[in-house]
Amino acid sequence: MTTATIEHEAVRARPAGFLADCFSIATRSVRAVPREIEFVVPALVVPVFFYTINIGALQRVAEASTGLDFKAFQLPVAIIFAVTGLSRASALVTDIQNGYFDRLLMTPIRRLALLLGLMMADLVLIITLSIPVVLMGFIVGVRFETGIVGILIFILMAGLWGLAFTGFPYAIALKTGNPAAVNTSFILFFPFAFLTTSFLPRQALSGWLQAIAARHPVTSLLSGMRSLLYGGWDVYDIAIGLLAIAIVGTVSMTLAFTALRGRLKRG
Repeated sequence: MTTATIEHEAVRARPAGFLADCFSIATRSVRAVPREIEFVVPALVVPVFFYTINIGALQRVAEASTGLDFKAFQLPVAIIFAVTGLSRASALVTDIQNGYFDRLLMTPIRRLALLLGLMMADLVLIITLSIPVVLMGFIVGVRFETGIVGILIFILMAGLWGLAFTGFPYAIALKTGNPAAVNTSFILFFPFAFLTTSFLPRQALSGWLQAIAARHPVTSLLSGMRSLLYGGWDVYDIAIGLLAIAIVGTVSMTLAFTALRGRLKRG
């Protein structure tokens, strides 16, 4: 074996651990966020806008008809709008289009880490954006009857829901490689969000809408998050909310990892 061959063997890239691969992808993705601030701002501005408008327009009517604290009732809606569809799928499309994704496939990096690392970054971003929304609630007078533990679980549920939904934009990104198609993922969710208890409790809805809302996973999620705000600890509602997250996450992650396998085969 020649000296050149020995030196080449010494500098050859060797596989790192799976967690190290995920962390490397996640770190790169998180570091890119400040350079793409236009990606983050709408995710915070839109829910704050709707929260303010809904309270201003509907608070008196809703509280008179239901007796609920409408500000607290609307806070989970605001946070769900903030975190749903928030992902680095658009950055993944850019990597696919400029060839960076293909170059990663030439390295020893674990293939699952290509997606899981981005999702780790998403979870960090989602939780980070959840905090200002919760602070907004405190500013307008919302309080958690379940205390600091309830606040942490509230933010965790928002984070898990946002993470569960990310599978859809990633599936679209990997399947199409089209940024315009990725941007439609939240648009697809937006109208369905109104077929829930986003504005009024289920018993106040009309017959057909009440029937749809009763079977809607977002209704279960909202009920679980609202139970942390008022009414004390309702373990059943929280468990059903987590189950709804798990169901949506199972569907979306199956689509995302199936799309990843398809792109790896094509690549």
